[in-house]
Amino acid sequence: MSSPPPERGAYGFRLRGVDEARELLVDAPAHWPALELRWRVDAGPLPARELVSEQRAELLLNAGGWVAIERASGRADYALPQDVSPGALVHPHLAPAAAIMSRWLGRESFHGGAVAIGDGAWAVLGDKEAGKSSTLAWLALAGHPVLADDLVVLADGRALAGPRSIDLREASAAQLRVGEPLGRIGLRDRWRLRLPAPPPALPLSGWIVLAWGDGAPSLRALRGAARLEAILPHRAVRLIPADPATLVRLSALPCYELRRRRAWSSLPDAAELLVESLSGGV
Repeated sequence: MSSPPPERGAYGFRLRGVDEARELLVDAPAHWPALELRWRVDAGPLPARELVSEQRAELLLNAGGWVAIERASGRADYALPQDVSPGALVHPHLAPAAAIMSRWLGRESFHGGAVAIGDGAWAVLGDKEAGKSSTLAWLALAGHPVLADDLVVLADGRALAGPRSIDLREASAAQLRVGEPLGRIGLRDRWRLRLPAPPPALPLSGWIVLAWGDGAPSLRALRGAARLEAILPHRAVRLIPADPATLVRLSALPCYELRRRRAWSSLPDAAELLVESLSGGV
């Protein structure tokens, strides 16, 4: 008798209710907790305010609608203005529920992506439209495993793999000549670059913060308190950390600012500088 296929998941959770999106998930270790996803079309009024307690959270979604997350049942119930596919639920709608569930487990999470360079994973952070997804897509096409595009969940010093896709804007997809058009999901049209499966988790080596600038691409090491100041704005759950010492430990890891011009022609040189420097152990 053949054994059942391994459960699939993302962000450190074995996901239930989204079997049709298995190709976007990774093989989930048995010790990952289960998270069930359910959704319905509901164009009714939104909650008057967001709520996060130790047992339940109600969050407004940037893409429209809201999600209720229950700790005890391990379930996230989405109320969305229009129907979505399981693949769209997994990415991008999963991220806020995964961030809250991760907080309840004592894990930190950050808005950003993660890519494997050298012996571990590097978290890639940046403000909105800082070029995170296009940078990650370039690195993926160059053969560097991308662990996550939307959310970096950390557990015991390791970055956990997210859904196996990078969702690009039209200009990025056109420049990189990749991406499957998905139409409008949430607030924008998306072109999806499918990713191969990486390991479920990799040790976190450090941080890359993207910024725009003038001149040739540059990579600058941040020191001391500047590291903590660089990563704090990108925390996915802006509540007092359950263990502030965790953030101190995370900020002790190497942290670099990658600066380049806001032009497509600067992306290859900047990405190659990043890979060469981190592979050489700067």
